[in-house]
Amino acid sequence: MMNLYFEPFIIPFCIGVVILFGVMWTKFISWISRLPKTDKQLILKNALSSASFVALWEVFRECLLHMRIRRVNPRLWYMHMSLAFGWFLLITVGKIEGVIALGSAVNPPYVDVFFRKYFPYIHVPGFGFLMDFLLLFILSGLGMAIYKRFNSQRLGIKRTTRLKRTDRIALISLWCIFPIRLLAESFNSALFESGSFLTGSIGDLFALIFPTIALHYFNNILWWSYSIVLGTFFIMLPFSRYLHIFAEIPLIFLRAYGIRAKANPTTFSKLQIAVCSRCGICIDPCQLAQNNLTNNTQSVYFLRNIRNKEQAPDITDHCLLCGRCEQICPVGIELNTIRISSRYLQRAGEIKFDYSYFQDVDKSIGEGKVGYFAGCMGQLSPHTTAAMRRIFEETGTEVWYADSEGSVCCGRPQKMAGNLDAARQMIEYNKSLFEKHNIQILVTSCPICLKTFREDYRLQNIEVLHHSEYILRLFRAGKLKRNVTSQTFAYHDPCELGRGLGIFNEPRQVIAHVGILKEVAENREHSLCCGSSLGNTQLSTPERIQIAQSVTDIYERTGAEYLVTSCPLCKKALGRTSRIPVVDISETLYM
Repeated sequence: MMNLYFEPFIIPFCIGVVILFGVMWTKFISWISRLPKTDKQLILKNALSSASFVALWEVFRECLLHMRIRRVNPRLWYMHMSLAFGWFLLITVGKIEGVIALGSAVNPPYVDVFFRKYFPYIHVPGFGFLMDFLLLFILSGLGMAIYKRFNSQRLGIKRTTRLKRTDRIALISLWCIFPIRLLAESFNSALFESGSFLTGSIGDLFALIFPTIALHYFNNILWWSYSIVLGTFFIMLPFSRYLHIFAEIPLIFLRAYGIRAKANPTTFSKLQIAVCSRCGICIDPCQLAQNNLTNNTQSVYFLRNIRNKEQAPDITDHCLLCGRCEQICPVGIELNTIRISSRYLQRAGEIKFDYSYFQDVDKSIGEGKVGYFAGCMGQLSPHTTAAMRRIFEETGTEVWYADSEGSVCCGRPQKMAGNLDAARQMIEYNKSLFEKHNIQILVTSCPICLKTFREDYRLQNIEVLHHSEYILRLFRAGKLKRNVTSQTFAYHDPCELGRGLGIFNEPRQVIAHVGILKEVAENREHSLCCGSSLGNTQLSTPERIQIAQSVTDIYERTGAEYLVTSCPLCKKALGRTSRIPVVDISETLYM
């Protein structure tokens, strides 16, 4: 029969554990039970597949080892890893020690947590040293965490998040847990010689300083204190930013089963919001913050406001949706989609659209298996569309021009603004138009259109290509030929094309056919937004120009003769401030 080993000092700890797991199970059930039917079907389909083993490995790598943070900032990685993995090991090794010492695996959890208090005379060889080492390991990370709170720049973070009251209580209790444990075990060692190299050494010092009666007094007070701070942290955890400790586990499994956030919000989005630890890693990459255009709309504050039910339109809308924060987020939160779904909730029922003008809007010209969709911004970049016409003519390609004389927008600007009904109507119209003209390949010069075509249109038997991909395909087929010149080009990765769709190499390979590429440090996944993103409705024209200027300054320092981009919106935005010519990737073939 299991011995309960009950003593009054364990009550705060036990209360905390019961509340923690009661609240967390309630949240888990709510998140999963309210998922859409299609998401539940994905869970049933994949739960017994290899996806679960993949998820389990990711839980170990990310919840305990925090490997994504390591790629961003090794010092922050050590801080997070030592606390998470160190505490996990401390609990695991403590449990093993308790099983060996007591000869039973079915002991109440508090017996293992307070093992030194319960059994000061029991010494399992090697475990005292190991537990002291793990405690020192955790304390090293804790010291870094405390230092970061007061001097974050030394650890590579220029700005840190502001804390709410619940966060402060949870943080202070977390800070106290391991120092109090160190002191409790050290006083225990002073009385019973139960410590190893760390607690034993400190205990010997205490034995020299304090009389026996004082040692007993402090020993009891400290074990009570340890129980209280543990209980306090457990109680506050589900209501603070530390909710991420447990919420990340189901997120990883659901993501492995193929579930993703949707523009129409679901409880999966709520789960992702709960996973944000407010680490602040996403603040520094934000160009709005870099240019001092805002200090409270970054994703970490946006998610915090949703959690606290303090959403405001200016915070929700004041974002470039460039994806720089999403790309660097250590837990992979789908920040752009959640931002769009919040805009949708704000605007639901506000705006009514009349779609009758769609009926007579088909002004496409030409016939061919290849369709070309310049897009709204493409039509405002005549040099780009002219270059694409020359490429089609040079290669003898028969082309159906979808929007040469006017068209319906792809729908993404409306989607980014949260007007999902308008976007859906535009998507359905264009989709029927593409299918009616029997094209096999759809080429677009606009990354915004490309992302929408690939992700929202679900076109059957139509291959969708960005014009850089199509041009490279023509080079590889021998239909286009150029001599490489000594002209130098600095290439700017558009947000939607690069971070949004992972198209980085194709534009660079096109440039390699015509000239010499000069790279900047802020390239590929780390590329800077041009500042004229359709996702931000709060920025003024001077503020957009300010962002563009900060970007073009970087490219000008390469000494390149031309600044090349693959997005008509970026071309216009950067062209307003660049002192070197800004050209589209298609134009490089005719220079």
